[in-house]
Amino acid sequence: MREPQGVVGIESNNYATSPPQALLERLKDYGQEDAFALWDELSPEERDLLVKEIENLDLPRIDRIIRCSVQSQGLPAAAIEPVPESSVSTVEERTLEQRERWWKMGLKAISDGKLAVLLLSGGQGTRLGSSDPKGCFNIGLPSGKSLFQLQAERILCVQRLAAQATSEASAGSVQLHWYIMTSPFTDDATRKFFESHKFFGLEADQVTFFQQGTIPCVSKDGRFIMETPYKVSKAPDGNGGVYSALKSSRLLEDMATRGIKYLDCYGVDNALVRVADPTFLGYFIDKGVAAAAKVVRKAYPQEKVGVFVRRGKGGPLTVVEYSELDSSLASAINQQTGRLRFCWSNVCLHMFSLDFLNQVANGLEKDSIYHLAEKKIPSIHGHTMGLKLEQFIFDAFPYAPSTALFEVIREEEFAPVKNANGSNFDTPDSARLLVLRLHSRWVVAAGGFLTHSVPLYATGVEVSPLCSYAGENLEAICRGRTFHAPCEISF
Repeated sequence: MREPQGVVGIESNNYATSPPQALLERLKDYGQEDAFALWDELSPEERDLLVKEIENLDLPRIDRIIRCSVQSQGLPAAAIEPVPESSVSTVEERTLEQRERWWKMGLKAISDGKLAVLLLSGGQGTRLGSSDPKGCFNIGLPSGKSLFQLQAERILCVQRLAAQATSEASAGSVQLHWYIMTSPFTDDATRKFFESHKFFGLEADQVTFFQQGTIPCVSKDGRFIMETPYKVSKAPDGNGGVYSALKSSRLLEDMATRGIKYLDCYGVDNALVRVADPTFLGYFIDKGVAAAAKVVRKAYPQEKVGVFVRRGKGGPLTVVEYSELDSSLASAINQQTGRLRFCWSNVCLHMFSLDFLNQVANGLEKDSIYHLAEKKIPSIHGHTMGLKLEQFIFDAFPYAPSTALFEVIREEEFAPVKNANGSNFDTPDSARLLVLRLHSRWVVAAGGFLTHSVPLYATGVEVSPLCSYAGENLEAICRGRTFHAPCEISF
């Protein structure tokens, strides 16, 4: 953070009667002098806190972000076009030979230490009725495992598969580094959760936690909203804050030092996420692109998901949020394929090259355009309507010189956990059933049998990620055996 000029080291009793003049002048330069409006009512300790609070704000940067973001509202965006078919690898086009080749390429790159995993985990489970980090959430599987544990065990499984696939690698010698982005609201609880669970079998030094930034919440005319008379109301800067956070914490250099070339990046609230998917990595390397995303087909025109589009004639691929897509475009049909013209849904499963991340971290910072979300903000006057400023992970895609999309089957890789049980969709219950049904299919395909005392559509079996990553290697455990649902199948 840039230190304000002429304020450092001032004793609190020096400004018992009035705010530090130099700091007040700087605030006036940016139209934010109201932050000191209640100065006369503060105790000496509160004045001290307020001065430190303002000193710690990078005022030129924040002012630039507020101005650029507000001014960009309502500007006409370039027209959108459907994603060209050549940019997408669809499930139906993929041959078994391609899948096997990509799987082997991916495992080789993993055993060579070229892949790291990047988890976006700044959110609390507020909508799930919990103040814990979302990753601590237990969706009710027979094992009782949290989302964090399921993901950690998938990393352990991939490490073992990569070691087995490479003759020179011995078991335990392949290590995937896991970078976990928290927020000021989840950082401490996340670290403690990992420590108390002994990092779920991973080595402590292969996990790096870092925090996304926060940004002041502002009124519609761009002024800071004060949460208390001596504290500015702030909110996390969105999952797209990962780019500037990686840069400011010097983790991009850390990755380069480790020899990492590729980043598998995903959101915490997907119970079926294939962390460090070797097939996706092999596809990414094979295509030689800067960025890639897994996509699922949009289920119906009004589904509330962002979709990939091409921005402008021959322009870059980017994501348009469902709220920004005109309803006639949302329901338009491609006459040749019979599919929706805009059918490729973004599900926050991305692959980036490290070179590209370096470019994006600089580019997004320079552009300074954030999304504005009108929300209720805690303030000294109770909750007031104001603006939160956020960047999204997909804001990076317009910078990519080349992007490829990789279709996956929703029921195999996408079980979102966003809303409390009792909601209509994306609940812990719906995610649990997706996991149990998929794993039941794996067990039957491997020659196993299921018995159940409740209807099978309401139950199933859970296969530990330590046994199988994507349904492979289950014959020895399952063939000829009968499992009573619900249960967990582990070694």
